[in-house]
Amino acid sequence: MESAVIVQSSGIAYFCIMEVNELLKDIFEPELMAEILAVGKRKTAKEGEVIISIGQRLLFMPIVLEGTVKVSMMQPDGRELLMYYLSASEGCAMSFTCCMQEAKSEIMAVAEDDVEMWMIPVEYMDSWMHKYPSWKSFVMRTMQNRFFEMLRALDMVVFNGLDVRLSNYLREKSKISGKTVLNVSHEEIANDLASSRVVISRLLKKLENDGKVLLYRNQIKLLKDF
Repeated sequence: MESAVIVQSSGIAYFCIMEVNELLKDIFEPELMAEILAVGKRKTAKEGEVIISIGQRLLFMPIVLEGTVKVSMMQPDGRELLMYYLSASEGCAMSFTCCMQEAKSEIMAVAEDDVEMWMIPVEYMDSWMHKYPSWKSFVMRTMQNRFFEMLRALDMVVFNGLDVRLSNYLREKSKISGKTVLNVSHEEIANDLASSRVVISRLLKKLENDGKVLLYRNQIKLLKDF
């Protein structure tokens, strides 16, 4: 079996079989882990790379090993709407439903930073639901968590102004990345919040004037009082 060492190349951590096993063994029973390692394959994505496109026929279901993936839907007017983020040891609920129904993807998944994933062929998903309790629990837990996240996002849109949504958006990105300096443009934020760049820029400038953030070119630094 391969060494558990992670080799760094171009900023991406290359996970070996033993490392994948260490990351996921507490989620799945040993028999299922053996199958996951046997049939799956490693996939990397650099920051900004599209992992799943809208309308794509999914052949593999990704489980994130390292990094963060942003999942969005497209509105009828062509604007993106942020749904949720995926972190280590998480799968995509929307991908599950597409795979199980053999439907085309209705979401777009983009790497927020350099990402490592373990890709599982979709033909195993249905049989594992009946064969392995831990897989069924993983799928159901994932769908439940994402459902609640989407409900919170809907609640935020309906009952809060854009200024509150913007602040929560920045806090969430900081929490996920573990950084107070966010590499994100005003245009990207506008797309994620289904707004316009002009409006977002105005709200960010107000936050800067209030001593909450510092604005740089394609960067935002969250200050202590944020």
